[in-house]
Amino acid sequence: MMKDNSKDAPAVQLQQVSKVYESPSGPFTALQDVNLSVGRGEFVAVVGKSGSGKTTLLNVLAGIDRPSSGTISVTGTSVHSLSESQLAEWRGRTIGLVFQFFQLLPTLTVAENVILPMEFVKVFPAAEHRSRAMDLLERVGIRNQADKLPSALSGGEQQRAAIARALANDPPILLADEPTGNLDEATRTSVLELFDQLNADGRTIIVVTHERDLNRYADRQVTLVDGRVAGDTRK
Repeated sequence: MMKDNSKDAPAVQLQQVSKVYESPSGPFTALQDVNLSVGRGEFVAVVGKSGSGKTTLLNVLAGIDRPSSGTISVTGTSVHSLSESQLAEWRGRTIGLVFQFFQLLPTLTVAENVILPMEFVKVFPAAEHRSRAMDLLERVGIRNQADKLPSALSGGEQQRAAIARALANDPPILLADEPTGNLDEATRTSVLELFDQLNADGRTIIVVTHERDLNRYADRQVTLVDGRVAGDTRK
C-alpha cells in the first residue's frame, strides 16, 4: 500500500481522473479528466445538476468505484492501486460515509448501528465499543435514542445517527452524499451546523449537494458540469 505520511500532503488529490461506465447504449463518461486537491481540514461543497458526476466523484474517492484512468490519493494512500480487501480495511479507517437516505440497518438499534463499523475494523477495543457509541450519540444530540430502532426516530434523528456511525472509527475524512436532501428546512440547518462543528474539530468534509445554503458553512465550492470541474471558488 503506497502511502505518504507528510503532514503537508493534501487530504485528497485527484489527477486526470475519468470514469466511464458501459451501458446498453454504449459507454457513458461520468467523470472526465478531473483534477482536484483538497487540503486537510477543508470543508468542500460539490455542486452540480443531476448527472453532473457528483455521486461518482464521491464513490471513487471512497473506493466504492474505481476510476477508469487517473490517480487518486486520500490521506497519502494511492486508493486506485489497492486490492478489494485493502480497500475495505482502508475505507473503514479513513472514510466516514453519510447518505441521503441514512442507510441504517432497520433490525439493529441506533447504538448497534454505530457499533457495527467498530466491529469490522479493530480501531478500538471491543470493551470500548458501547461507551464510544454512546459518546458519539451524545455528540450528535441523540443519546436518549440509543436503544430504539431507526424506525422510531425522525428523519433528522436518523441522519444524526448516521453521522455518529460515520464517526465510529474516528476517520479523518467525512464524505456526504446529499445528507440534507431528505430533511425539512429546520432539520437541514441543524445537520449542517453539526457538520460545521465537526469541521471545526479539524475533520476534512466533502459534501455533494443541491443545497445552495451550504455555502454558509463550506470553505469552498466545486462545481461539476458533465463530469468536469467547471468552477472552484473559495470564501
